[in-house]
Amino acid sequence: MIKLYHTKIGEKWFAIAIENDKIVASTFASKKEVVLRKLLLQIPFEIPFKLESNLNAHAKRVLDALYAIYNGKEIKLDFKFEMKHLSPYTAKALKILTKVPVGYVTTYGALAKVAGGSPRAIGRAMASNPVVLLIPCHRVVKSDLSIGGYGPGIHEKWEILQKEKRGYKKPKEIMVRGKRLMLYPVEMVKPFRKRKK
Repeated sequence: MIKLYHTKIGEKWFAIAIENDKIVASTFASKKEVVLRKLLLQIPFEIPFKLESNLNAHAKRVLDALYAIYNGKEIKLDFKFEMKHLSPYTAKALKILTKVPVGYVTTYGALAKVAGGSPRAIGRAMASNPVVLLIPCHRVVKSDLSIGGYGPGIHEKWEILQKEKRGYKKPKEIMVRGKRLMLYPVEMVKPFRKRKK
């Protein structure tokens, strides 16, 4: 049984789905009905679920973590994720992505060099990320360091990244799975501009 929890913190609604203390899905939105609809789309259809009216301590901790990440805070993530519903490639790419720290981004191509596959395959894996914010797909950008896509919206991605700036000046490499993953300071991401209508 998957249990669904939601709460409003500040101006946003945050929602999570938990199965046996493992996080199955997470999302956020400006409206309650939107956040619940988005959450339902992320959970596996063959498993029963229940919308809980009260938060338990674990759910509150996860929801507080979502809010902190949304606001650019650096927190220690010690949550367990339920990834059996994902393809092995998506699970591998998302696990690698957890190594990208606050203040940095990587590119679809750089992630593909570590995970295998192509930048396009990484893009599909990021689009399949059911645990938004907790696994930071907002920290993956295009090879020219332009913003790229994001399920909750490009504007949201840009806003979150702006909150994650730490004043870093230079790119760096980290070792992940015996391969080098290139990281770039958030400050190097090209400004997002809304399209004129």
